[in-house]
Amino acid sequence: MALGYTLVYGILQLINFAHGDVFALSGLFASTMIVSTFNLGSGTSTIGIVGGLAATFAIAAAFGAIVNSSIEFVAYRRLRNAPRLAVLITAVGMSFIVQNISLGIYNVNFRSVPPLISSANIFQIGGVHYAWDAFFVVLVTGPVLLLLTWLVKSTRQGKAMRATSQDPEAAAIMGIDVNRTISFTFALAGALAGVGAVLYLVEFNIRYDTGFQLGLIAFTAAVLGGIGNLTGAVLGAMLIGLIQAFNEGLSWFAPGSDWTRSLVFAILIAILVFRPEGLLGERTPEGA
Repeated sequence: MALGYTLVYGILQLINFAHGDVFALSGLFASTMIVSTFNLGSGTSTIGIVGGLAATFAIAAAFGAIVNSSIEFVAYRRLRNAPRLAVLITAVGMSFIVQNISLGIYNVNFRSVPPLISSANIFQIGGVHYAWDAFFVVLVTGPVLLLLTWLVKSTRQGKAMRATSQDPEAAAIMGIDVNRTISFTFALAGALAGVGAVLYLVEFNIRYDTGFQLGLIAFTAAVLGGIGNLTGAVLGAMLIGLIQAFNEGLSWFAPGSDWTRSLVFAILIAILVFRPEGLLGERTPEGA
């Protein structure tokens, strides 16, 4: 989810607050695919689970891409030259709209899927266990980050994205279709939300407002790593995850789970005050 935030911000300097709700809607849609369409469960063969999850990843990514690009076309495209406050208010409004669409379709109940990935330990260091279901997240996130980095840095579309990020008007003069590039970026961010939603769904329950809560944490992770920096987004997410795990898992010098959100937002405030460019971001005249 943090990758989606940082992609859109890198192009438009826009925090797409609806991104978390696209994540939740994609996860709810994926739960229907896994349970009702593919009928995956603990009794399904390994090949069936691998094939079903691969298909679910692809479908959820396409679904998230369609929803996010539709949001860009309907809500943001007409505000290209509007004041940033107007775009920010529109982003918050779209967040509530998508959230209520999820509520209307899937109601207030949590959705979950049967355990598809083994929770057996891969290794254990002291009292710390590392299981296969946690490693599954790394197996998916690593290749996605590499593919995304290659796309942005080495492809023609990636060069168009970077040119649009630096100067949209100059990019248009050079023949780049700015609207198409921005739409592609939103679609890519939506696809990442879909992939992230499936990863989350495999381990946790999800409902209509899950994306709003996780979106705030993902935004903090993107700012911590350096918003606009892909590797920084993943690094920030890992650090936030470690801080949350230490806070909730340690019994000494840890305030406990009731303080997790307060701790996360304290980190956000500290980063914005003392190092607004984040850990891997570059200082710009605007952020200096």
